[in-house]
Amino acid sequence: MIPPTWRYVWNNSADPRVVRAHTLVDAALAVRPRVTLSRPDGAGPMLAYGGLPQGLTHVLPFMEQRRGTGSHRTLRDTTWADLIHGGAALGADILAVGMLRDRVPAQLPQQSLLLPFRVTLAVPIGPDPQDVLGRLSRKARQQHARELRSHRRTLEVAVGDDDFAFFYEDMHRPTMANRHGAAARSEDKDSALVCLFRRGVLFFLCESGHRVAGMLCRLEGRTLVVRLAGVAHGDDQAYASGTYLAMYVLILQWAAERSLTRVDLSGCEPFLSKGIFQFKRKMHPEVALPGNHFTDKRLILRVLRDSPPVRDFLAANPVFAFGQGSGFEAVYFHDEDHPPRLDLRWHCPGVRERRLVHFDNFLADLPDTAQQLPSTRIFPDDCTRSAGCAALPDGSTSPGTYPWSGRLWRR
Repeated sequence: MIPPTWRYVWNNSADPRVVRAHTLVDAALAVRPRVTLSRPDGAGPMLAYGGLPQGLTHVLPFMEQRRGTGSHRTLRDTTWADLIHGGAALGADILAVGMLRDRVPAQLPQQSLLLPFRVTLAVPIGPDPQDVLGRLSRKARQQHARELRSHRRTLEVAVGDDDFAFFYEDMHRPTMANRHGAAARSEDKDSALVCLFRRGVLFFLCESGHRVAGMLCRLEGRTLVVRLAGVAHGDDQAYASGTYLAMYVLILQWAAERSLTRVDLSGCEPFLSKGIFQFKRKMHPEVALPGNHFTDKRLILRVLRDSPPVRDFLAANPVFAFGQGSGFEAVYFHDEDHPPRLDLRWHCPGVRERRLVHFDNFLADLPDTAQQLPSTRIFPDDCTRSAGCAALPDGSTSPGTYPWSGRLWRR
């Protein structure tokens, strides 16, 4: 049995030796890649993912969730050549290929973008705790100050094993189950105890002396890494009351008071529609490649067929892409029927600029399947806080509408 510390280091360490070893193992295991086709139970594009197996955990489930329907998957063996040329995903509308950086072709296929496999979000910390508030918008600062007083919020640092058990069993586990159900993934309890609690800090946010939320962080030098979070009993109400924002602000101020230099807020998939990104963007984190093995992984997002559902999906899910020079660019798709989703904000250090891409130019010469599809469809109701409802810190979203949701798209 692999000790928890070894497994944690293997998956999370930024040590160049570990990263290199992980990359070599990934290359050996991916000699014979596979492709997974995801057919929607209802309306929506057919998705496919092939290449590095981590994409079945991090990429395809997110894309399926954003499609908004149930899914039926089929799996088959393929080759890297067929993945690159699209032949491995016959029938699919959108293909995502996860691969190691040195396998990415110098010339991408047409109708493709090169994305990071994941991005990490981190806040640099100065010596003055009040500087943390300066990272927030005026509205967020006012909300934080108002609720700090009205809810009598305080930050508690817990040190006992009973505190850890309470956090893991009564906060983290029910929150993950409530937000993600069978798709929930996290550190198991033994690993969290050994690799996080005993090498880090457990915080509780208290309201009038009662613990309402918690975060378990790991200390790595002068960096505090946020790893696990939860609210009491997984209660949805905590998300709507500014609980998580208050906790992040207080933890950032705690880090500044102790001369830490960085708080790593963890990462997410390279889509601006990811709720966790839109929430953490409030603290203006730096967007960068992860330091662990994901730093050597890339994602090619390729469109194989043009159709109304494909355009709906791409317009609703702008991406972080590699552009010219350093940093990322935020890419928004649009056409006359799909205004660019600029309500999904991109402004963060590490994101150099935005780029608007017109569908008619990007998808030129692709097969058009519109004649096989209904002439109208209603865009699924889903949103982020910036569109008028709560973007949840775990990446999901609460019910609501886009500014243009419910409109009938006619082609």
